[in-house]
Amino acid sequence: MAGYTDSPFRQLIKEIAPPVICITELISADGLSYGSKKTIEMLRFKEAERPHILQLFGKHIDHFKEAVKIAEDMGFDGVDINMGCPAKKVVGSMHGSALIKTPELAFEIVETCRANTKLPVSVKTRLGWSDDSTLLDFAKGLENAGAQMITVHGRTTSQAFLGKADWEPIYRLKETLKIPVTGNGDIISGNDAKNKIKNLDGVMVGRGTFGNPWLMGEVCAALGIIDEKDIKKKPEDFESLKKFMIHHCELNIEMLGKKKGMLDIRKHFASYIKGLPNAAKLRAKLVTVESVDEVKGILEIELRS
Repeated sequence: MAGYTDSPFRQLIKEIAPPVICITELISADGLSYGSKKTIEMLRFKEAERPHILQLFGKHIDHFKEAVKIAEDMGFDGVDINMGCPAKKVVGSMHGSALIKTPELAFEIVETCRANTKLPVSVKTRLGWSDDSTLLDFAKGLENAGAQMITVHGRTTSQAFLGKADWEPIYRLKETLKIPVTGNGDIISGNDAKNKIKNLDGVMVGRGTFGNPWLMGEVCAALGIIDEKDIKKKPEDFESLKKFMIHHCELNIEMLGKKKGMLDIRKHFASYIKGLPNAAKLRAKLVTVESVDEVKGILEIELRS
Protein backbone atom coordinates (compact mmCIF):
# COMPACT_ATOMS: atom_id res chain seq x y z
CA MET A 1 0.00 0.00 0.00
CA ALA A 2 3.09 2.24 -0.19
CA GLY A 3 2.18 5.40 -2.04
CA TYR A 4 -1.56 4.99 -1.35
CA THR A 5 -2.38 4.95 2.34
CA ASP A 6 -1.05 8.42 3.13
CA SER A 7 -2.78 10.78 5.55
CA PRO A 8 -5.32 12.24 3.06
CA PHE A 9 -6.46 8.76 2.01
CA ARG A 10 -6.71 7.61 5.61
CA GLN A 11 -8.81 10.67 6.45
CA LEU A 12 -11.20 9.74 3.66
CA ILE A 13 -11.42 6.17 4.97
CA LYS A 14 -12.31 7.44 8.44
CA GLU A 15 -15.01 9.72 7.01
CA ILE A 16 -16.54 6.70 5.30
CA ALA A 17 -16.01 4.14 8.07
CA PRO A 18 -15.13 5.72 11.45
CA PRO A 19 -14.51 2.42 13.33
CA VAL A 20 -11.67 1.40 10.98
CA ILE A 21 -8.15 1.18 12.40
CA CYS A 22 -5.76 3.03 10.09
CA ILE A 23 -2.20 1.93 9.35
CA THR A 24 0.49 4.05 7.74
CA GLU A 25 2.32 3.30 4.55
CA LEU A 26 5.53 1.30 4.89
CA ILE A 27 7.84 3.42 7.04
CA SER A 28 11.55 2.65 7.17
CA ALA A 29 12.95 2.08 10.65
CA ASP A 30 16.33 2.95 9.15
CA GLY A 31 14.98 6.26 7.86
CA LEU A 32 13.56 7.17 11.27
CA SER A 33 16.79 6.23 13.01
CA TYR A 34 18.83 8.35 10.60
CA GLY A 35 16.44 11.27 10.98
CA SER A 36 15.41 11.30 7.33
CA LYS A 37 13.28 14.40 6.72
CA LYS A 38 11.30 12.60 4.01
CA THR A 39 10.54 9.67 6.32
CA ILE A 40 9.56 11.93 9.22
CA GLU A 41 7.20 13.84 6.92
CA MET A 42 5.38 10.57 6.17
CA LEU A 43 4.44 10.28 9.85
CA ARG A 44 2.18 13.34 9.86
CA PHE A 45 -1.42 12.53 10.68
CA LYS A 46 -4.60 14.13 11.99
CA GLU A 47 -6.50 13.23 15.14
CA ALA A 48 -9.42 12.07 12.99
CA GLU A 49 -7.29 9.13 11.82
CA ARG A 50 -7.15 7.49 15.25
CA PRO A 51 -6.68 4.77 16.22
CA HIS A 52 -3.59 5.10 14.08
CA ILE A 53 -0.83 2.52 13.76
CA LEU A 54 2.75 3.06 12.55
CA GLN A 55 3.84 0.33 10.12
CA LEU A 56 7.60 -0.25 10.27
CA PHE A 57 9.93 -2.27 8.09
CA GLY A 58 13.64 -2.97 8.38
CA LYS A 59 16.12 -5.48 9.79
CA HIS A 60 18.41 -3.53 12.14
CA ILE A 61 17.57 -4.07 15.80
CA ASP A 62 18.91 -0.73 17.01
CA HIS A 63 16.90 1.14 14.40
CA PHE A 64 13.67 -0.50 15.54
CA LYS A 65 14.56 0.43 19.11
CA GLU A 66 14.72 4.09 18.12
CA ALA A 67 11.74 3.91 15.76
CA VAL A 68 9.27 2.72 18.40
CA LYS A 69 10.33 5.53 20.72
CA ILE A 70 9.65 8.01 17.91
CA ALA A 71 6.24 6.37 17.45
CA GLU A 72 5.47 7.08 21.10
CA ASP A 73 6.75 10.64 20.94
CA MET A 74 4.61 11.39 17.87
CA GLY A 75 1.47 10.02 19.49
CA PHE A 76 0.81 6.85 17.51
CA ASP A 77 -1.55 4.28 19.03
CA GLY A 78 0.45 1.19 18.11
CA VAL A 79 3.26 -0.28 16.01
CA ASP A 80 2.88 -2.91 13.30
CA ILE A 81 6.03 -4.63 12.04
CA ASN A 82 5.88 -5.53 8.37
CA MET A 83 7.15 -9.05 7.71
CA GLY A 84 4.90 -9.56 4.72
CA CYS A 85 5.83 -7.17 1.90
CA PRO A 86 6.95 -9.24 -1.14
CA ALA A 87 8.23 -6.32 -3.26
CA LYS A 88 11.59 -7.20 -4.81
CA LYS A 89 13.19 -3.98 -3.59
CA VAL A 90 12.08 -4.66 -0.02
CA VAL A 91 12.86 -8.39 0.02
CA GLY A 92 16.17 -7.80 -1.75
CA SER A 93 17.30 -5.73 1.23
CA MET A 94 16.25 -8.57 3.58
CA HIS A 95 13.28 -6.55 4.83
CA GLY A 96 9.56 -7.32 4.75
CA SER A 97 8.71 -10.97 4.11
CA ALA A 98 12.42 -11.82 3.79
CA LEU A 99 12.33 -12.00 7.59
CA ILE A 100 10.41 -15.26 7.23
CA LYS A 101 13.75 -16.75 6.19
CA THR A 102 15.52 -15.38 9.27
CA PRO A 103 13.07 -16.18 12.07
CA GLU A 104 15.48 -15.57 14.94
CA LEU A 105 16.07 -12.03 13.69
CA ALA A 106 12.31 -11.56 13.29
CA PHE A 107 11.72 -12.66 16.88
CA GLU A 108 14.49 -10.38 18.17
CA ILE A 109 12.93 -7.41 16.38
CA VAL A 110 9.62 -8.07 18.12
CA GLU A 111 11.31 -8.52 21.50
CA THR A 112 13.20 -5.25 21.04
CA CYS A 113 10.08 -3.32 20.10
CA ARG A 114 8.12 -4.68 23.05
CA ALA A 115 10.96 -3.86 25.43
CA ASN A 116 11.24 -0.27 24.25
CA THR A 117 7.65 0.92 23.97
CA LYS A 118 4.42 0.83 25.90
CA LEU A 119 2.50 0.80 22.61
CA PRO A 120 0.85 -2.40 21.36
CA VAL A 121 3.10 -4.27 18.92
CA SER A 122 1.66 -6.39 16.11
CA VAL A 123 3.09 -8.18 13.06
CA LYS A 124 1.92 -8.52 9.46
CA THR A 125 3.28 -11.56 7.63
CA ARG A 126 2.49 -14.13 4.92
CA LEU A 127 1.78 -17.87 4.76
CA GLY A 128 5.46 -18.49 4.22
CA TRP A 129 8.19 -18.10 1.64
CA SER A 130 7.10 -20.70 -0.92
CA ASP A 131 4.50 -22.70 1.07
CA ASP A 132 2.80 -22.57 4.45
CA SER A 133 4.91 -25.25 6.16
CA THR A 134 6.71 -22.71 8.38
CA LEU A 135 3.68 -20.60 9.30
CA LEU A 136 2.83 -22.22 12.63
CA ASP A 137 6.38 -22.20 14.01
CA PHE A 138 7.02 -18.68 12.76
CA ALA A 139 3.80 -17.31 14.23
CA LYS A 140 4.33 -19.12 17.55
CA GLY A 141 7.80 -17.64 17.71
CA LEU A 142 6.39 -14.16 17.11
CA GLU A 143 3.81 -14.71 19.83
CA ASN A 144 6.46 -15.91 22.28
CA ALA A 145 8.61 -12.89 21.41
CA GLY A 146 5.79 -10.61 22.49
CA ALA A 147 3.68 -9.88 19.41
CA GLN A 148 0.19 -8.93 20.59
CA MET A 149 -1.59 -9.55 17.29
CA ILE A 150 -0.69 -11.20 13.99
CA THR A 151 -2.15 -10.50 10.57
CA VAL A 152 -1.52 -13.07 7.83
CA HIS A 153 -1.85 -12.45 4.13
CA GLY A 154 -3.11 -15.61 2.46
CA ARG A 155 -0.32 -15.87 -0.10
CA THR A 156 3.35 -16.80 0.03
CA THR A 157 6.19 -14.46 -0.79
CA SER A 158 6.81 -16.39 -4.00
CA GLN A 159 3.23 -15.75 -5.10
CA ALA A 160 3.44 -12.01 -4.41
CA PHE A 161 -0.11 -11.01 -5.45
CA LEU A 162 -0.70 -13.75 -8.01
CA GLY A 163 -3.32 -16.47 -7.70
CA LYS A 164 -6.01 -16.66 -5.06
CA ALA A 165 -5.43 -15.97 -1.37
CA ASP A 166 -5.69 -19.11 0.77
CA TRP A 167 -7.28 -18.40 4.15
CA GLU A 168 -7.45 -22.01 5.39
CA PRO A 169 -3.95 -21.97 6.97
CA ILE A 170 -4.91 -18.74 8.75
CA TYR A 171 -7.99 -20.38 10.27
CA ARG A 172 -5.83 -23.27 11.48
CA LEU A 173 -3.29 -20.86 12.92
CA LYS A 174 -5.99 -19.11 14.94
CA GLU A 175 -6.72 -22.39 16.71
CA THR A 176 -3.14 -22.57 18.02
CA LEU A 177 -2.36 -18.98 19.07
CA LYS A 178 -3.52 -17.17 22.17
CA ILE A 179 -3.25 -13.69 20.63
CA PRO A 180 -5.67 -12.18 18.09
CA VAL A 181 -5.23 -13.31 14.48
CA THR A 182 -6.57 -11.36 11.50
CA GLY A 183 -6.65 -12.34 7.85
CA ASN A 184 -5.86 -10.45 4.68
CA GLY A 185 -6.16 -11.04 0.96
CA ASP A 186 -8.78 -10.70 -1.81
CA ILE A 187 -11.38 -8.75 0.13
CA ILE A 188 -13.15 -6.65 -2.49
CA SER A 189 -16.67 -6.59 -1.05
CA GLY A 190 -18.49 -6.63 2.25
CA ASN A 191 -19.60 -10.19 1.57
CA ASP A 192 -15.98 -11.24 1.11
CA ALA A 193 -15.19 -10.01 4.61
CA LYS A 194 -18.30 -11.66 6.09
CA ASN A 195 -17.56 -14.99 4.42
CA LYS A 196 -13.83 -15.03 5.17
CA ILE A 197 -13.68 -13.88 8.80
CA LYS A 198 -14.98 -17.20 10.29
CA ASN A 199 -13.00 -17.88 13.50
CA LEU A 200 -10.64 -14.92 13.07
CA ASP A 201 -10.58 -11.77 15.16
CA GLY A 202 -10.76 -9.40 12.22
CA VAL A 203 -9.83 -8.71 8.63
CA MET A 204 -7.35 -6.35 7.05
CA VAL A 205 -8.25 -4.71 3.76
CA GLY A 206 -5.68 -3.28 1.39
CA ARG A 207 -5.63 -3.20 -2.41
CA GLY A 208 -9.41 -3.51 -2.64
CA THR A 209 -9.66 0.13 -1.57
CA PHE A 210 -7.78 1.40 -4.65
CA GLY A 211 -10.36 3.58 -6.35
CA ASN A 212 -12.97 2.32 -3.89
CA PRO A 213 -12.42 3.61 -0.33
CA TRP A 214 -16.16 3.06 0.19
CA LEU A 215 -15.31 -0.65 0.47
CA MET A 216 -14.38 -0.05 4.10
CA GLY A 217 -17.92 1.05 4.86
CA GLU A 218 -19.30 -2.06 3.17
CA VAL A 219 -16.97 -4.25 5.24
CA CYS A 220 -17.94 -2.58 8.53
CA ALA A 221 -21.64 -2.94 7.70
CA ALA A 222 -21.23 -6.59 6.63
CA LEU A 223 -19.46 -7.42 9.89
CA GLY A 224 -22.11 -5.62 11.95
CA ILE A 225 -19.71 -2.96 13.20
CA ILE A 226 -21.85 -0.09 11.92
CA ASP A 227 -25.37 0.11 10.56
CA GLU A 228 -25.54 0.06 6.79
CA LYS A 229 -27.69 3.21 6.76
CA ASP A 230 -24.88 5.12 8.48
CA ILE A 231 -22.14 4.42 5.92
CA LYS A 232 -21.20 6.62 3.01
CA LYS A 233 -21.74 4.55 -0.10
CA LYS A 234 -19.96 4.74 -3.43
CA PRO A 235 -21.37 7.61 -5.53
CA GLU A 236 -23.91 6.48 -8.06
CA ASP A 237 -23.69 9.62 -10.20
CA PHE A 238 -20.81 11.57 -11.66
CA GLU A 239 -21.70 14.79 -9.81
CA SER A 240 -21.22 13.06 -6.44
CA LEU A 241 -18.03 11.36 -7.62
CA LYS A 242 -16.72 14.71 -8.83
CA LYS A 243 -17.27 16.28 -5.39
CA PHE A 244 -15.46 13.38 -3.72
CA MET A 245 -12.50 13.59 -6.08
CA ILE A 246 -12.16 17.33 -5.50
CA HIS A 247 -12.38 16.76 -1.73
CA HIS A 248 -9.57 14.19 -1.95
CA CYS A 249 -7.51 16.60 -4.05
CA GLU A 250 -7.93 19.40 -1.52
CA LEU A 251 -6.92 17.10 1.35
CA ASN A 252 -3.82 16.12 -0.59
CA ILE A 253 -2.77 19.72 -1.07
CA GLU A 254 -3.47 20.55 2.58
CA MET A 255 -1.36 17.68 3.93
CA LEU A 256 1.31 17.23 1.26
CA GLY A 257 1.66 20.65 -0.32
CA LYS A 258 0.57 21.63 -3.82
CA LYS A 259 3.36 20.02 -5.84
CA LYS A 260 3.46 16.63 -4.12
CA GLY A 261 -0.26 16.67 -3.45
CA MET A 262 -1.08 17.09 -7.14
CA LEU A 263 1.45 14.47 -8.22
CA ASP A 264 0.16 11.90 -5.74
CA ILE A 265 -3.54 12.46 -6.46
CA ARG A 266 -3.21 11.51 -10.12
CA LYS A 267 -3.07 7.75 -9.51
CA HIS A 268 -6.17 7.99 -7.34
CA PHE A 269 -8.03 9.86 -10.07
CA ALA A 270 -7.16 7.10 -12.54
CA SER A 271 -8.61 4.53 -10.13
CA TYR A 272 -11.77 6.52 -9.36
CA ILE A 273 -12.81 6.80 -13.01
CA LYS A 274 -11.96 3.24 -14.02
CA GLY A 275 -14.87 1.69 -15.89
CA LEU A 276 -16.62 4.97 -16.63
CA PRO A 277 -17.60 5.92 -20.20
CA ASN A 278 -14.73 7.79 -21.88
CA ALA A 279 -12.47 6.81 -18.97
CA ALA A 280 -9.34 6.63 -21.15
CA LYS A 281 -9.88 10.14 -22.52
CA LEU A 282 -10.63 11.55 -19.07
CA ARG A 283 -7.68 9.75 -17.50
CA ALA A 284 -5.29 11.25 -20.06
CA LYS A 285 -6.32 14.71 -18.84
CA LEU A 286 -6.38 13.97 -15.12
CA VAL A 287 -2.92 12.39 -14.92
CA THR A 288 -1.32 15.71 -15.89
CA VAL A 289 -3.27 18.08 -13.64
CA GLU A 290 -1.30 20.61 -11.61
CA SER A 291 -3.99 22.44 -9.62
CA VAL A 292 -7.37 21.82 -8.03
CA ASP A 293 -8.91 24.45 -10.31
CA GLU A 294 -7.69 22.48 -13.31
CA VAL A 295 -9.31 19.36 -11.87
CA LYS A 296 -12.59 21.19 -11.32
CA GLY A 297 -12.54 22.45 -14.91
CA ILE A 298 -11.89 19.03 -16.43
CA LEU A 299 -14.57 17.34 -14.33
CA GLU A 300 -17.11 20.08 -15.02
CA ILE A 301 -16.61 19.70 -18.78
CA GLU A 302 -16.98 15.93 -18.42
CA LEU A 303 -20.16 16.37 -16.38
CA ARG A 304 -21.73 18.50 -19.10
CA SER A 305 -20.66 16.27 -22.00
